[in-house]
Amino acid sequence: MTDTRGPQPPQPPQAQAQAGPQQPYHPPQAYAAPSGPAAPRGGGDTGAQRKPRTGARTAPRTRKARLRVAKADPWSVMKVSFLLSIALGVCTIVASVVLWMVMDAMGIFSSVGGTISEATGSNESNGFDLQSFLSLPRVLIFTSVISVIDVVLMTALATLGAFIYNLSAGFVGGVELTLAEDE
Repeated sequence: MTDTRGPQPPQPPQAQAQAGPQQPYHPPQAYAAPSGPAAPRGGGDTGAQRKPRTGARTAPRTRKARLRVAKADPWSVMKVSFLLSIALGVCTIVASVVLWMVMDAMGIFSSVGGTISEATGSNESNGFDLQSFLSLPRVLIFTSVISVIDVVLMTALATLGAFIYNLSAGFVGGVELTLAEDE
């Protein structure tokens, strides 16, 4: 074995006897060798344990993933848009009934109806009757027709949008999303 440490000054025989037998050179290591049943065999300090740094960051790291929406299934888009448009239609009907009841309780139909019948009436006829024209059954029928048309149109447009998205995603690759995990 050759010594690569360079020239050493000669040591007196007493110093060699005090130093004991020569040990092989081990370079310094950043971390102590692991100990335990899964530790690799051979060498290493078995009593040393790695201690945490005092200035270590304690906040957990958030994992992020970049994903790309390459295709939207038209059948699933149609089902979801159908259910959402039905929910919107029901909300529209309920809102129109509540609005009609509030306006009727405030007396808006009677006061506006009286003004319109005076303006449109003559000596022989009473004029236009707004209260009978804007009765609750008529408002419900009109709102229901609008809601059914809305359900059909929203479902068809969302499904057509899924087809158009799939075509454009084939050319440009789709929409890229970055998702982060909460911890």
